[in-house]
Amino acid sequence: MIRVINKPCALMGGRPVLLGPWRQRQDSSGTMTEAVLAAHGGSRVKFDSLISHDITYVGILQTARASGLERFPVPYALTNCHNSLCAVGGTINEDDHRFGLSAARKYGGIYVPPNMAVIHQYARETLAGGGKMILGSDSHTRFGPFGCLGIGEGGGELVKQLLSVPYDMPDAPVALVYLTGTLRAGVGPMDVALALCAQVYTQGAVRNKILEFAGPGIESLSMDDRIALDVMTTETACLSSIWETDAAVHKYLSKRGRTDAYREIHPGEGARYDALIEIDLDTIEPMIALPFHPSNAVTIDAFLGNPTDYLKKVEEEALSLTDGQVSLDLQSKLRQGSFWVDQGIIAGCAGGLTSNLVSAASILSAGSIGDGVFSLSVYPASVQIALALDKVGALAKLTAAGAIIKPCFCGPCFGAGDVPAHGAFSIRHTTRNFPNREGSQPNDGQLSCVALMDARSIAMTARNGGRLTPATDTLYPLDMELALLDALEDEWDGAIYDRRVYNGWGRPQPDAQLQYGPNIRDWPSIPPLGEHLLIEFAAVIMDGVTTTDELIPSGETSSYRSNPLRLAEFTLSRREPQYVGRAKAIQAVERERVSGVKSLNLLETLRKVAERDPGYTAQSLLKTTQFGSAVFARRPGDGSAREQAASCQRVLGGVANLCEAYATKRYKGNCVNWGLVPFTLAGDSKLNLQPGDRLFVPDVRGGVLDGRETFAGLLLKNNVGSSPETVALKLEGLNDSERRTLAAGCLMNYMRDNRANEGTTNE
Repeated sequence: MIRVINKPCALMGGRPVLLGPWRQRQDSSGTMTEAVLAAHGGSRVKFDSLISHDITYVGILQTARASGLERFPVPYALTNCHNSLCAVGGTINEDDHRFGLSAARKYGGIYVPPNMAVIHQYARETLAGGGKMILGSDSHTRFGPFGCLGIGEGGGELVKQLLSVPYDMPDAPVALVYLTGTLRAGVGPMDVALALCAQVYTQGAVRNKILEFAGPGIESLSMDDRIALDVMTTETACLSSIWETDAAVHKYLSKRGRTDAYREIHPGEGARYDALIEIDLDTIEPMIALPFHPSNAVTIDAFLGNPTDYLKKVEEEALSLTDGQVSLDLQSKLRQGSFWVDQGIIAGCAGGLTSNLVSAASILSAGSIGDGVFSLSVYPASVQIALALDKVGALAKLTAAGAIIKPCFCGPCFGAGDVPAHGAFSIRHTTRNFPNREGSQPNDGQLSCVALMDARSIAMTARNGGRLTPATDTLYPLDMELALLDALEDEWDGAIYDRRVYNGWGRPQPDAQLQYGPNIRDWPSIPPLGEHLLIEFAAVIMDGVTTTDELIPSGETSSYRSNPLRLAEFTLSRREPQYVGRAKAIQAVERERVSGVKSLNLLETLRKVAERDPGYTAQSLLKTTQFGSAVFARRPGDGSAREQAASCQRVLGGVANLCEAYATKRYKGNCVNWGLVPFTLAGDSKLNLQPGDRLFVPDVRGGVLDGRETFAGLLLKNNVGSSPETVALKLEGLNDSERRTLAAGCLMNYMRDNRANEGTTNE
C-alpha cells in the first residue's frame, strides 16, 4: 500500500504525525535536506562534485571555454557510457572521447573510459558520500541512499559551477517518504518505484519537491535495492532525494575503500515536512509500467487478469502519438491465455546492479530462455559489478541460460542499443519507457513498445520463454540468491579504477592541447534579445505532456551532440517533422531583416501591430523587432536534463517557448540558459494555435530586465480575415541573473560579458 497525504507532518519519536495549519518554512527545521543545504550555501549552492556523460560533456566544455574556463574548481567526472557503442557518424563518438580525455588533462578532471561504468554507478562508487551534493547533466542524478543530494540539470548549470557561480537552489518543499515492512521474495525495488510513480506522477504530488526517505523499512532494503528505488524517483518529477543512513551504507562504502565518505544522517526530532507518503513494503506486488510512461503502472496480476483492455489503450495511444500513421497490434501477443513478450533488458543505473543481476541469475539457473523470438540482454552497471559477478559465477549462470552479457552502457535506456523490432514488446529494468525512446522511428513506419518491470519478473518471464510472469508466481530460489550475495561480499576490486581511470583532479595541465575531431564545432553566434519580439510558431503540440525525447530525439541522433548545427536537424523529428523546415524559413527572414533587407511578409504583420498602437510604425518596428520561431506545447520538458532540447531550438533561430506550465524546473532552466524566453499563458487562458500564427510582444527586453512578470502579447492568426487578439503572458520565477541571461541572448554571452561584474573567478 502507498498512501499520499498532501498535508504537513512532523517526524516525532521516529513516526510521522500529521500537523495542523502549516507554519512558514523558516519556522521549520530538522530535515536532512535542510542540514545538507545549509552546509553548501543554502540558496546559493556550491556542489562537491560534477558528473557528465558523453552526450553532454563536449557541449558543456565548449560553453565553459567560451565563457573563460581556466581549470575545474571541483572534481568533475566525464564518463563515456551513452554513445560508446554507437556506430552512427563514423569516428565522431571516439573523437569526442579523445576530446574528453584531453580536457580532463588540461583542466584537472576525471575521465572514465568507454564501458567502464555508467555515469551514476561510477559516482556511487567513487564520489557520493554522506552530507555531500553532486550536480549532474543527467536527470537521473540521484544519490539519496548515501545521505547525498544529487540534482540533475542541463549543461548550463554545470557551466556556472565550473566558473564558480553558485547554483540557485529553489525553496523546494520537502516530502517525507516513510517506509515500513519488508519486500517479499520475488518483489524488487523497481516494483516499489513503479507503484510510487503511479500514485504521485499524474496528480503532480511531488513535482519539484525533495523526497526524504525515513522509517524502519529502510533497514530491510539492501543498498542496491535503495539505490535502484532512489534513481527512479526522477520519474516522479521530484527535484531530489535523500535517505537516512545506517550500517548498510557504511559497509557499502567500506568495501569500496571509502569509509571516510560515510556520515550517519537522520532527521531531527520534530523535523517538519510539507507532505507525507507512506509505503508499506509488505504490500508491494510485482508491477509493470505499460507504454508510454513509468507512471502508467499496474500490478502484473491486474494486467494479466484483463490484458485486452490494457493493450487496447496502448494501441490507441500509439495511434494518437503517430497522428494515425502507424499502428500496433499488441493483442496478437495474447496466445493460449498468456501474454508473450519479445525482448528483455536489464541495464543501466537502475537495472544493472548487483542484487538485480544476482536475483536474475538465481532464477535463470534452473532453466533457459528458449530458442524462440524472446531475447535477454544484461548490462552490468560497472566493471566492478561485472568482475564481482564473474568471480562468483553469476554471469556464467546468466550466460548458460541464454542471456547475452554486454558492456557497461546506457544505450538501451535511450535508444542507442537493443532497439526492438517493429511491433515488438520489450520488458526492461531501465529508467524510462517514453514514446520512441527505445529507438523506433515512426516517420519511417517503425514502432515498438517498452514496458518497465523489475529484473526478477523479467528473469522469470525469460525462464518461461517470454511468457509474462511475475516473479512471485513460482517457487523463488531465495537460498541460491542469498548464497551468491554472501559470496560477493569479498569480491570488490576498487583498484580496477586506479589502473584505468584518469584522475587529474587538482593537477591541471594548462599547456595540454585539446584534441578535436572534425565533428566538434563551436556554438554559432547567438544574438541578444531584441527590444520587441515577433514570434512565429513553428510547432504546436497539444499533448498533455511533451518529453525532452520528443523535443530532441535520443538514440543515434545523439551521436551528433558535439556539432550544434548537425544535431539541430533532428529537432522534433519524431514528433513534428515539419518543425526544422519551418524554423529555418523563419530564421532566414530574420537574417534578411538584420542585414537590412525589407521583408514584405514582416512589414504586413507589423502594419497590423501599428494599427493597434499609434505609437508605432511598421518601419520603426522592423528595425527594433526581433523575429524568431517558437514552440507551443501544453506542458513541455518531462524527462531528460539534456540541454539540447533547448539549444537546438535556439540554433535554429528560436527565441521563445510558450506553454501552460513547464513539466520540470530543469527544462525551464535550459530555456533560460539558451535565451528562449519561457513564457506561460496567464490564468486559464487557452489558445487555438496553428503553425504559422504569430505573436508580437512589445518592450520585451525592457520588461525582462525590469523584472516584469506579465506581458500583453498580440496574436496574429495565419488564416485570412482573422482579427488580432490580445494574449496575457507570464514570465515568473526568474532571478536577476536569469533575466540578464535572457537579455544577453544565452548563458554563454552573459558569462563572457558579465563575469567581471559578477565578481567571480575560476577559483
